[in-house]
Amino acid sequence: MWLKLFLLLLYFLMLFVLARFFEASVWYESGIFATQLVDPVTLSFKKLKTILECRGLGYSGLPEKKDVRELVEKSGDLMEGELYSALKNEKEASETVSSTTFSGEMHFYELVEDTKDGIWLVQVIAKDRHPLVSKVNWDKMVRKVSQFGIRTGTFHCLNDSRYCRKRGWLKSTLIMSVPQTNTSKGKVMLKEYNGNRIETEHIFKWMTAHIASRIKTIQYTNQLMDEWNKSDQYQVKMYLFAKLDQPPAFFSALSVKFTGRIEFIFVDVQNWKSQDYLKEIGVQQIPSYLLKTPEGSYRYGNSTGEFISLNAMDAFLRSIQPEVNDLFVLSLVMVNLMAWMDLFITQGATIKRFVVLISTLGTYNSLLIISWLPILGFLQLPYLDSFYEYSLKFLRYADTTTIASWVRADWSFYSSHPALFLSTYLGHGLLIDYFEKKRRRNNNDDEINANNLEWLSSLWDWYTSYLFHPIVSFQNFPIESDWDDDPNLLLERLAFPDLWLHPLIPTEYIKNLPTWHFKCVYAQSEEEAAENWQESDCESEDETKTKTELSNDEMRAAQSLSKEECLGRSLPDCTCVTKNFEGSPNGRKCKGQGTCNTKENIEPDWSLWPGDMLQCTECVVCLENFGSGCILMGLPCGHVFHQQCIVVWLAGGQHCCPVCRWPSYKKKHCRPLPQQQQQQQ
Repeated sequence: MWLKLFLLLLYFLMLFVLARFFEASVWYESGIFATQLVDPVTLSFKKLKTILECRGLGYSGLPEKKDVRELVEKSGDLMEGELYSALKNEKEASETVSSTTFSGEMHFYELVEDTKDGIWLVQVIAKDRHPLVSKVNWDKMVRKVSQFGIRTGTFHCLNDSRYCRKRGWLKSTLIMSVPQTNTSKGKVMLKEYNGNRIETEHIFKWMTAHIASRIKTIQYTNQLMDEWNKSDQYQVKMYLFAKLDQPPAFFSALSVKFTGRIEFIFVDVQNWKSQDYLKEIGVQQIPSYLLKTPEGSYRYGNSTGEFISLNAMDAFLRSIQPEVNDLFVLSLVMVNLMAWMDLFITQGATIKRFVVLISTLGTYNSLLIISWLPILGFLQLPYLDSFYEYSLKFLRYADTTTIASWVRADWSFYSSHPALFLSTYLGHGLLIDYFEKKRRRNNNDDEINANNLEWLSSLWDWYTSYLFHPIVSFQNFPIESDWDDDPNLLLERLAFPDLWLHPLIPTEYIKNLPTWHFKCVYAQSEEEAAENWQESDCESEDETKTKTELSNDEMRAAQSLSKEECLGRSLPDCTCVTKNFEGSPNGRKCKGQGTCNTKENIEPDWSLWPGDMLQCTECVVCLENFGSGCILMGLPCGHVFHQQCIVVWLAGGQHCCPVCRWPSYKKKHCRPLPQQQQQQQ
């Protein structure tokens, strides 16, 4: 998880550097920056109207270019970045914007009347009447108001005539719902359009006037002094100082979106003769957007990306006064981006990658939801208010820095260009995949490669083993392997259908499993050891091979091991009891090739035991003790069996350990030697 977090932070750093590279490229080609101010005089009438529509300033009649330019200047400074965003949004707004069609009273109540923190514009079409606004003008209206977060819909009285009579909607009209109070989840009031003119600009001006009525308006100096020095429930306030009749629509729309969190105040300075008090509180120019917090005041628009638009100011205010929902969404995005890193970190079959990805997505999202539950409970505790306040103070200090403004600008840029974001994420993932594959090739050259069918087969083996050994099988989930795609096996099996009856995993690896002879030694007492210390003619045993390639002749020779051979290899103090091979027809049970007595001073010779094998004296397949001189075979997991028993087990298609279900063809990390074996070596 920490590796994925590091890779994700590295990806964010790459996005930051890439954004700076784009800025440098634009400056090199055009000689301008996004924060460079634009003189409205140099713009055309069409561009000026586009800026007004993005800021939400209405006008009536046929205005001249001078009037439109003055409105732009009175609403705030214009930057190159805002001009680019406005022109881009105008092209995107030409596409059709969806509008809701209400089916009846309950549908209208749930979406409009019960929505406490949103604005709706609904066109009511009376029974047997034409709509008040034509379809062409209604589409223009929908595109115009949707950029401010205002939702639209149509209610046909034919669907519910009783509700229309109850509301008094006997003729076609327009209805707008606006939150009535300044508290979160307050009441909603419905306002009906009573104007005579049905042009788009007149309707929009009527809407902005009603939305602006929610904002506190100050027109005198003494009112500003009282408001500035007053301490109330709102710790964060957003002031607009301008010479306008009403605040822009984007400013009013933000007051609805941040209801109960931030108070929006409009200061009309058109008739102010003296502006000395404005300079005392930090207002150096008009118009000006000033954020007042308990830590001080901050002028919005001085840093990169702080445009006079809805999206830019919304991102700024969310970082200044975040909500729990904002933090949860941010953590959700981060966790899912981390989880998708598994698609590139995991090596092997394609199906394996997606299985691991789905598993990681489910695990990470479940852990995120579970971890958020106690956090929400702690936030309700009263003695954590001071911690919450100090956290907000630290966040505000960080958000008013230049780096924070760059990050917000990059967030707005990449969110408006999702294709660029996805392509950079994919490129970053492919680089991770390349370096991870190169690292694993250097470290695991001898690992077995498998295709999708083989990986699915191992997954099925794990599932069936889970039904019988649920605890052990979870430790051996097959996603830990490092197999690569190999379509040759699939083509071969499609060409020869009879090969489907053969096991998917080749049995050649059985010849490479370690084998050795089991021996017993005489455990001498201390006195006997002292007497025999000077003797140099003690009997020695031949060293046995730990890893040899077994042929079919060697296996048959092991089965025909005679009594004399066993007695010749054993020590004088180890008695052997010879019996014939008994058991199943395939001869899987070895009924004693010489069993070490459990009498005193007789014990197995562990010095010849391979270091990575577990010490034992019994084969769990045939449930017989190991006889002195019998041939043993070990699996990669460390468990040991009779060679005859385990070969029959593996050749039957069960390519796993009978004890722990670890795959018999997959190597396991070396475990440290037991203390007894370390002392013997």
